[in-house]
Amino acid sequence: MVQTLFKKMDWLLFFFTLPILGAGLVTMSSFLPKDGMVDGHLFLKQLLWIGVSLLVFFIFSFIDFRFLRRTDVLVALFVFFSCILILLFFVGNTINGSKSWFSLGGFSFQPVDFMKVVVILVLAKYFSRRHVEIAHMRHIFISGLYAIIPFILVALQPDFGSAIIIFLIWLGVSIVAGISKKHLLLIFLVVMVATAGMWFFAFKPYQKERILNFIHPLSDIRGSGYNAYQSTIAVGSGQILGKGVGYGTQSRLSFLPEYETDFVFAAFSEEWGFVGSMLILILFGLVIWRIIVNSMVGATNFETLFGTGVAVLFMSHIFVNVGMNIGLLPVTGITLPLMSYGGSHLLAEFSALGILMGMRRYNRPAHRDDMKNEFLGI
Repeated sequence: MVQTLFKKMDWLLFFFTLPILGAGLVTMSSFLPKDGMVDGHLFLKQLLWIGVSLLVFFIFSFIDFRFLRRTDVLVALFVFFSCILILLFFVGNTINGSKSWFSLGGFSFQPVDFMKVVVILVLAKYFSRRHVEIAHMRHIFISGLYAIIPFILVALQPDFGSAIIIFLIWLGVSIVAGISKKHLLLIFLVVMVATAGMWFFAFKPYQKERILNFIHPLSDIRGSGYNAYQSTIAVGSGQILGKGVGYGTQSRLSFLPEYETDFVFAAFSEEWGFVGSMLILILFGLVIWRIIVNSMVGATNFETLFGTGVAVLFMSHIFVNVGMNIGLLPVTGITLPLMSYGGSHLLAEFSALGILMGMRRYNRPAHRDDMKNEFLGI
């Protein structure tokens, strides 16, 4: 039985993740502090998180996840993680101005990473039962409620980057589910009008200044735009082939902050150059390709939409992180999947991939009665 289950694994997807994990580790281990001694602390902690995440990935690959189609299970997960996000306001730890973390000893835990996966599951369930009547306007509002609750809880921390990712997940899954483009356009117009009204009549001067700094960080390179400015220098200085492992001056000389997390792509680009950066992006593309392939052979619409949501999750993180590393998008604190330092996002990412592998076990066409029960909500 175990041998059969291993045969159903998507080994291409698994092996495509390994060099990305390795690239993150090499980038972290290549830095030397000012006293000239190698600091392997983050390297070893990341190695531990990778080991735990891969273990979760393989365990989840052996689980039959058809129980996630049940509404009561998904509601329980949604309520649980919503309560966890609320709890952050009372006992959460503030890091970089955002109250998004629980600190447990020497480790920190960011629950929003898991909430993103739960939102994907809830949206997949909602849209899988309503694909026939998806053009109705009310489905935009009802599905939007499942996203707006965590969106608000996360934005209030404030963690605008993760809030944006939750919105992009809702947008991506909604489009794939077949929601009317006219209705989506109407929603965007309403949001734009509301935002403009708040800008002229609600926001205080200091709030406008924060938003402008968020949108145009390079306008203040000695202040709020310092990180973005140093990141663009690091990426550009790598040129074609890079400076070599351990020779990234922007990172080694501590000009580039957060090089292990938010700006790991810039640090990697400085040492590996344009060629190395393109190889990493190609590997990310291959990972997303395998996720989409697995979603297309899902047993029902639920599995297909879940896989789509996971692909959107990865693409959103990659797009936003790389965009802010090269100075095209605001700095939002979004990690680069599989590569940035941190256990929370690694566990969430490999949990999502593990669930996808578990769904792959029963990716044969569903029986007509199963499909009928799913759309009736049984």
